[in-house]
Amino acid sequence: MAVERTLSIIKPDATRRNLTGKINACLEDAGLRIVAQKRILLTRERAEGFYAVHKERPFFDDLCDFMSSGPVVVQVLEGGDAIARNRQVMGATNPEEADEGTIRKRFAENIEANSVHGSDSPENAAFEIAYFFDDGEIVG
Repeated sequence: MAVERTLSIIKPDATRRNLTGKINACLEDAGLRIVAQKRILLTRERAEGFYAVHKERPFFDDLCDFMSSGPVVVQVLEGGDAIARNRQVMGATNPEEADEGTIRKRFAENIEANSVHGSDSPENAAFEIAYFFDDGEIVG
């Protein structure tokens, strides 16, 4: 299994409810290492840049509003098959469809306020990590 890095974001609904530690424990229990982490407040402009791939979708404005509504925790996770492993531990985007024990099943409020984001491919992971972190901020 290839060692990969992926981006994870703990979203405003989860930081508002002080769930960062519980979510990080889920990630670490799944064998992922947090090799970079910072708590930030996304501006609307920065949220729009990050989610630019969704610009034409009807949910784009609401998503950017939500992601800039409060602090988020951006982090780089590392481990064997980290992208797939993180997506498995996060669970389905819609928490009603997520498997028991996944982050979204346990903590999400709804399909938008679903507590976490994770990269979905190696290409997106590379873009998303570079969007928030300089190489010197990632310590393996």
